Amino acid sequence: MSKPQQGHRARKRFGQNFLHDPQVIQNIIQSIAPEKDQLIAEIGPGLGALTEGLANSGCQLKLIELDRDLVSKLELHYTHTDNVDIHPGDALKFDFGSLSSAPHSLRLVGNLPYNISTPLIFHLINYVNIIQDMHFMLQKEVVQRLAAEPGNKNYGRLSVMVQYYCDVDYLFTVGPGAFNPAPKVDSAIVHLRPRKTISLIANDTEKLEKLIKQAFAQRRKTLRNNLKTLLSSEQIESLEIDPGARPETLSVNQYVALANLLSEN
Repeated sequence: MSKPQQGHRARKRFGQNFLHDPQVIQNIIQSIAPEKDQLIAEIGPGLGALTEGLANSGCQLKLIELDRDLVSKLELHYTHTDNVDIHPGDALKFDFGSLSSAPHSLRLVGNLPYNISTPLIFHLINYVNIIQDMHFMLQKEVVQRLAAEPGNKNYGRLSVMVQYYCDVDYLFTVGPGAFNPAPKVDSAIVHLRPRKTISLIANDTEKLEKLIKQAFAQRRKTLRNNLKTLLSSEQIESLEIDPGARPETLSVNQYVALANLLSEN
């Protein structure tokens, strides 16, 4: 059965870059390793490059697509496929809890538009209790930020917040030629696995997010300067953290400790 791709031109406003390289598609499907009856949601299936391999596994596949033209093509293509359901709509507003309530039961995959990848990941963090794992194609630079460790120039707000909730694995890089139209930058596949246990729990995740955002507001300044409206130098020192340190040198647990101190006060 051919993919639902005849006569569709990529739309810039949806950030569409359609994957067409068969070897890359095969590598991604092998990384995901979909299994019969698993619940998998594909965000932005587009022309169905990954969809066919997922559907053929026998998984229970939910497709979330914003482009109405593509929704029509997908509905026509999968009308007689019992294990595929199509949900028209915006993934940034989609209630993923409507797909499952069982802990760690939902797998997410997708070739995500670059312009929504970061806000979408922050949206998905709200559902980590029901998510088993996530495989996403993102801009290489974003994957480097997700996977960066303290002391790395790519380490920042996105790294800390996502690593608080998930283990992050940078799987492999994908060049522009694998897409049509070809983007101007490299892409990469990332595997995010929500942690079933968190080593240091944040008392208030909103305070954690606020503190991290402020800590990285001016990367070249010290914690003392960036956090002065939230915590004093003495308070920072009470946790055996140097107030003169740069924000990219602190571990996730050190940020959680600072946020917990903030919430106690």
